[in-house]
Parts: sequence; C-alpha cells; structure tokens
Amino acid sequence: MTQNTANTKPLEMPRALTEQAARQREALAEACTQQALSLDELVAAAPEAFAEQLEVMLGCSEFVAQTCNRNPQHLQSLVDSGDLYEPQSSDSLTALSEQLLSAEDDAELDRRVRLARNRAMVRIIWRDFNRLADMSEITAELSAFADTVISACLNWHYRALVERYGQPIGRDTDEVQPLVVLGMGKLGARELNVSSDIDLIFSYPEAGETNGERKNLSNQEFFVRLGQKLIKTLDAQTVDGFVFRVDMRLRPHGQSGALVQNFDAMEGYYQSQGRDWERYAMIKARPVAWVEGGEAAGKELMQMLAPFTYRQYVDFSVIDSLRDMKGLINRQVQRKGMDLDVKLGEGGIREVEFVVQLFQLIRGGKEIALRERQVCKLLPMLEKEKYLPSGSGQTLLDAYIFLRNTEHAIQGYQDRQTQSLPLDDFGQSRLAYVMGFAGWDDFYSALVAHRERVNAEFQQVIADPDDETQMDDSELANWLGLWDESLAGDEALEFLSAQGFSQGEQVMQWLQDLKSSRQVLAMQASSRSRLDAFVPRLLATVASEKVEPEQTLKRILPFVLAVVRRSAYLVLLVENPTALTQLVQLSSASPWIANELAQHPILLDELLTPESLYAPPDKDELRDELRRELLRLGWDDLEGHMESLRYFRSAHALRVAASEVTGALALMKVSDYLTYIAEVILEHVLVLAWEQMVARHGYPARAEGGEAREPELTIVGYGKLGGIELGHGSDLDLVFIHDAWSGGATGGEKSVDNITFYTRLGQRIIHILNTQTVSGKLYEVDMRLRPSGNSGMLVASMDAFEKYQRTEAWTWEHQALVRARPVAGSEALAERFAEVRAELLQQARDPVKLRKDVVEMREKMRTHLGSGTDSGKFHLKQDAGGIVDIEFMVQYAVLAWAHKAPALTRYTDNIRILETLQQETLLPAEGVLQLIEAYKAYRSTGHRLALQHQQAILQGTQEFAAERKQVSEWWHKLLLPD
Repeated sequence: MTQNTANTKPLEMPRALTEQAARQREALAEACTQQALSLDELVAAAPEAFAEQLEVMLGCSEFVAQTCNRNPQHLQSLVDSGDLYEPQSSDSLTALSEQLLSAEDDAELDRRVRLARNRAMVRIIWRDFNRLADMSEITAELSAFADTVISACLNWHYRALVERYGQPIGRDTDEVQPLVVLGMGKLGARELNVSSDIDLIFSYPEAGETNGERKNLSNQEFFVRLGQKLIKTLDAQTVDGFVFRVDMRLRPHGQSGALVQNFDAMEGYYQSQGRDWERYAMIKARPVAWVEGGEAAGKELMQMLAPFTYRQYVDFSVIDSLRDMKGLINRQVQRKGMDLDVKLGEGGIREVEFVVQLFQLIRGGKEIALRERQVCKLLPMLEKEKYLPSGSGQTLLDAYIFLRNTEHAIQGYQDRQTQSLPLDDFGQSRLAYVMGFAGWDDFYSALVAHRERVNAEFQQVIADPDDETQMDDSELANWLGLWDESLAGDEALEFLSAQGFSQGEQVMQWLQDLKSSRQVLAMQASSRSRLDAFVPRLLATVASEKVEPEQTLKRILPFVLAVVRRSAYLVLLVENPTALTQLVQLSSASPWIANELAQHPILLDELLTPESLYAPPDKDELRDELRRELLRLGWDDLEGHMESLRYFRSAHALRVAASEVTGALALMKVSDYLTYIAEVILEHVLVLAWEQMVARHGYPARAEGGEAREPELTIVGYGKLGGIELGHGSDLDLVFIHDAWSGGATGGEKSVDNITFYTRLGQRIIHILNTQTVSGKLYEVDMRLRPSGNSGMLVASMDAFEKYQRTEAWTWEHQALVRARPVAGSEALAERFAEVRAELLQQARDPVKLRKDVVEMREKMRTHLGSGTDSGKFHLKQDAGGIVDIEFMVQYAVLAWAHKAPALTRYTDNIRILETLQQETLLPAEGVLQLIEAYKAYRSTGHRLALQHQQAILQGTQEFAAERKQVSEWWHKLLLPD
C-alpha cells in the first residue's frame, strides 16, 4: 500500500476511509450481482494484493467506485487481462484504435470511446493511488491514451466526410491535404494529469477544395467540419460521460479566430502578432494526430513555427515577460482566493514550469537540447549545464513530483479538474493517506516545505534588480518613534514641522485613530508587525514628496485601513520602495486614484512596474492581455468573466489616470486609451453572451439555410464612446442592431425564434455590463438612443433602424448619429451601418428648420442641466459657451452641409470633424482653431476635476472667459444669424 518514504510499514487506513470503502464495496457487490458477476470470486481469483488495493480505491476514489458500480465489467476485464499490474502496451493501444475505427456510426463511436476512457481511467488511478507506477509513467500513459483516441476519432470522422464530400485537394500542389492536430500544454509534453483538459490547434498545409462527385467544399470548410466533429466526440457529455474537455483557445486569435487555419495563415499570425505568452505555449506544442500523410506535414509545421518560439540569439527579454505573466496569475490567485491551489499558488507547479520555460526561451534558439518538452527531463539537464545552482535542479524535481502526485490525488477522487487542497476533514484525511502520510498535518508540512523551496528558486530566477536601497533604521528611527509614541508631545510636533508637516497635531491624531480602529485592534500579531514596519516607511515617503503631505496622508489612510486584514499588501509595499513611492505620488496627485486603490487594493500590483504603468498599450495589446486574462475561464463561468473584466477595466483605468496626472499622456491619448478599453471589453462581452445563449438555445437559423455560427449583430457606440472621447467614469451610450432572419429559430433543445434570441442576447450583454458585483459595475449603460427610445425594441433589425431614421427620427436623433459608430460585432453589418449613417447624414435639410430644432434642444438642455441663474459659476459642459455648444455646432454643421461635403461624415469625433470643416472651406481656420483649443481646454479641465473628485463646475467666471466668449460668438454666427 501507499507509504511515505520515511515509513517502512504500510499505513493504516483512517476510519473514515474504511467506512467509505465498506459502503462502496457493498454497492459494488450489488452491481456485480446484477451483472451476473461475483465480487468475492473476483477477489479470490485476483493476485493477493488486490483486496487491499481495492479497499484503497473504494475509500479514496469516488470516481473509480462509481465507474465500477456502473460497469463492473471494467474491473473484471482489468483483473482478467492483468492490465492493473503491467505498464500500458503499444499492442493494447493499437487494439483500441482498431476498435474505435470499426464503429458503425457516430453514436457507436461516442459510446466506445467513452467506455474505453472510463476503463483506462480506472486502471490509471488504480495504479497511481496504489503506487504501482511513478508519476512520469502515469502521465505518459495518459498522454499515449489521449494520442490514440484523438487520432482514431479524427480519422473515423475524416473517412465519413470524405465519403460525402471527397478528399481535400491543394490548390497549388494538387495533392490531398492532411489535417494536423497540435497538442499543446501537458498533452504536447506528454505530461497529462489525471483529469486534464486538452489544448488543441488545428492546421492544414494549403487552401483548395474537395473533389466530391455530388458536392464540393473548400478545404477550410471541410476541415472546420472535421474539427467540430472531433471536438464533439471528445468533449460532449453523454450518459457514458465524456472523453476529454477540449480547449481551442490557444489557437491564433483565440476564441474569435478561425477554428482551423492553413500553414501560411499560421506562420503569418505568429510572425506578425504572436505574443510572448504564446511563445511559452508553443514550447510544448507537438503533432498528436493527423490524417492522410499528415506526419510529414506535422514536421513541416513545427519547423515553420520554430523561429517564433526560439530566437536565434540569447533572449533575456523573456524574463520580464515571465515576471508579468506570473504577476497576472498571482492577481488571479488573490482575487479568487486560490492560495491553496497547488498549481497556480505560490510555490506551485506553474512556478516550476516557469523556471524551466524561462531557460528554454532564453537559450533554446542556440541549444537544441533545451527544446525538450518534459519538465522531469529538463530539470536535471539545467542543473548539469550549470543554469541552475548545484542541488537546485533536484530540489525542484522532487517538489515537482510531489506536487504532481498531489494534483493527481486531488483530481482522482471525483475526476474533477481542480488543483485546490480540500478544506473538509474527510478530504484532507483522504489526500494525506493517498500521498503516504499518517495525517494531514504531516502531509501539509511536507507540502509547505516543497512550496517554499520552489518559490525561493523561482524568485532567484526572476529576481527583479532594484537599484533603490531600502530605508535603513537610522532614517526610520524618528518615524518609528512617532508611530510607537516613543516620540511624543512637543518633540514630535517639532519633528513633523521640520519634515514639512504644518498640521502636526492633526497628523498625530490620525495615527492615533488608525491604531485604535476596529480593523487594527483585530489584527493578529504577525499582521500587526507588518503594519508597524509599514507606517514609518509610509510617513517618510509622504514627507519626502514635499507637497501637501497632510492631504496626501489623509487620502492614503483609507487604503491602509482597507488592507490591514490583508497584510500581504503591506509586505509588498515595505519590500518594494518603488511601489510605495508610486502610491504616495499618485495619491498626492489624485484623490480619485487614492479612492480606487482603497476600494480595490488588488490594483496595487499595477504600481510595481512604472514602465507599464505609464506606457499605454495599443488596442491590439489590450485585446491580447484580456484574452490571456480570460483564457482559462470556461464560457459557463459567468461570474469569473464578470470579475476578471471588472479588474481589467479598473487596472487600466488606474494606468490611464496615473499617466494623465503625471503628464505622460495627452488629453487625446487619454480618451483613446479609455475608449479602447471599452471597445475591447464590449468585444469580449458580446462573445461571452453569445456563447452562453447558443449553449442554451442553439444557433439561429439563416434564411439561405444552415446556422449563424457568429453573431449577426453590431454594437453601435454613441456619444463619448462613438466620438472616441470617453472620460473617467463615462457611461456607454449603446444601440444594438441585428441582421437575423426574422422567420427563423434557433436549433437547440430550448429553441426560440431568432428575434427573441437576439433580444435576450442584448439583455445578457447589458446584464454583464450593468450588474453590481463585489468589484462594482463594469459600465453604466444607456440605451435611450435606440429607435423610439425606452419604448422601442431593445435590439432593432438593420431594416427597422434604417426605416425609423428615415421616417420618424427627430433632428436630435440625427445629431446623435453624427457621433455613432460600430464598436463590436459583425464586420459586414458594421459596414452596412456606416453606409446607412452616411446616407442619412448627407440628406439635404431645410436650414431654417434645422437651426430652429438644434437651438430649441440646446436651450432645453441648458435650462435643465446648466448652472441656471447662478452667474458666479460656469458649468464646463452645459452652460453657454461650454462643451455642448461646441458639440451642437459640429452636429449642426454636419447635418447642414454634408450633402455638399460628404467628407464631414467620415469621422465621429468633434476635433477631426472641425478640421474637416476647415479643409472643406466651410469654416475659417481661425474659427476652427479657436473652437478646437477651447474644446481641448474644457475637456482637459473636466478630466482634471474628475480625478479630483470634483464636479465639472468652476467657481467664478474669469477662468475661460475668453474661450466662452469665442464659442458664444460662433454659436450666434452659425445658429442665430440676423
């Protein structure tokens, strides 16, 4: 039986496990009887060790017990064949492949492969839990089984499709084209765990079409169908279970990319758009299955991708990338409370893998030996070649084997894909016993020791050189005295005054309030010591900034109260002077930033790397970062997606604000950044809502036949989003437009008509954006600009939208259309919307009526939203001469003159429209410059006030007096001519 290497005698099974085993044995005996089998006879005929091993399985693996209860023949077959006691043979895998390929139809294939999987898992978990095989043998056998079933199922479906459509032929070579299936991750490395999903990528050499006699398909469509059928066979849950959870999100462009791509497309993507994290993923890539001569094609594909994965030079740049990736994982772990995750948590499996992959990417381009995929083979090699210090490779290998065995012991209980340690007594007792320990405390101590060693090695490898020196004790002495009150009274006040604090008594009172707060009084001793180390450093850093230190400290104290229960943040700031300095500087510059950090302390991670904090990513980088953040979330995990999206937005909003208050970003770039964030989020939210809807209702039918596999919907942004002028805290003005067949319905079990489907799709999008979670709302959404406003359909058809705009829309709705543009969804529908918008805006209008309508609407807004009769205030947006006056003039100009100057409809942002008015000689250059400068100044001040938590209302009328006068003069020239 399983035993700890420190023990020489088999462990005694804990009582809870023996009781569980007894119950399961009784159920198994009954199941055997129903199948005309005898459990007692089976035990008697089996080798002597079988009885004890059976008890271990029945007590420690609910999955094995239930699988044998459903199909006792599995156990009988494993005993009779001797497979429980021998390594998996190539002959058995060949026989399995032939069995699957001989299936008569899809249903029979599905049943055979699931029964084979269940039998294989019973065998493997049995050998694993009873230590009849070591970790490497277990993972190798799982991977070989996966290779076999993927290949057999792929070829079965390939033959069926060829019978119907013919063989896929290349356009250039006139040769039959194979599909190559790349296995990624643990499958690619032949390191599958007991309940692993499989990451796949599909590719084929070249475009062309099939040579069928009745109907031909393009090679792309043929292989897409083949890929979909393979995924369904492996992934679908039936009465017999499933085979493997299939994840396709590592393919180029992720979930939004084509399911299958040809070699040229693959090469082009990785050369031009491949990211560092995709290089890490590609390290383990391996062709695991193919059809029709695909083995050679698989080698060709790997050779093609090698330059992307392995640089031809020593590439130390990957250290920063790996550090960033680990930081991303750490944030996920912290947000989800995954400290007990033996894979992703500190000192877990992922850190061992990162150590190995780091050296592979740094030197794998030069040293071919480092392209080995398996961790257990690479660690000794890295130590031998002096990449790791003497002993470190063995330390990491021992820890890796222990962690992987722990992972298997966790997953083998219920065949669930989890790496989290159990919290219940039974689960802990079971895990400790399977791992060979007498009790949980002994096991947990060993686990902690391994994880600490792993994390220490990992930190050494990715250590971030910091030129800054920590504050020494002499620098901190007086600040420490101020905190522990050894420095008090007049002496303390004199010290504070000398350090730039003009309100010493107030500072001392704040510190006293902090110490006596409920949160601090409830702290444990270890956490309190962290606070005692942090506060003096905080005070010293605040004083060093020399700008309104009292105000800065007052802003930061709510953050301190927010994190005292999570003192790891205090350690982070103590050990990272850069982060502490950033916290102080940004809080000094903006109470908005200080408040964001107090509400979401997890954002503190963003302060660790000023390089990224003040370097805004472009839209593609944002899209790629979000994709990586959400890669491991299933589409059914709505809560996980919503929380991750909220963190993503908050983190980047903090970056924008930091860049703005420090002057690293100009106003226009700030709005671009905020707009890109919203657009990327909307793209993902649409896909998320779509995936959840089709999972429930199926795909909508199309009028020309078949199903709509992608949303026939576009999300149109109006207002600030449409005008690429989002500010901090802006809501989103949205309109949903679809182009679905009104006479169709979805094809799922819970079928609904297409219109209902798209209405619910819109509702789900709003729900994801608007719902208040622990992290707040993603965005406030305003749908009032849709046709007929709040009384109109939530999702309008393109035809209905166009008809409404032509026949019923008010002038103000055409004004709004000036700033409307598609921001997510169907590209074809977006193009059609753009055409309709241009046509509508280019209609000739009665200039007198147009001016009257625009002026009346503006006066109504000014009356209801402006500062009214208070002549001592100026509302930047709503008062005369303010932002809205400029926006209305721009909208008026487009509606009045676009029929003779179509270029006015090209852009949706006010500044480029104003520039176009000048180019078209419709407004003089001087006037355009005045309006643009005033518009920028107003918006810049509005942003600054927002970051100071102040309304966009100025006290006094002197500021912007010249700008207001100029804007008002142009208002009268354009809209109130004599």
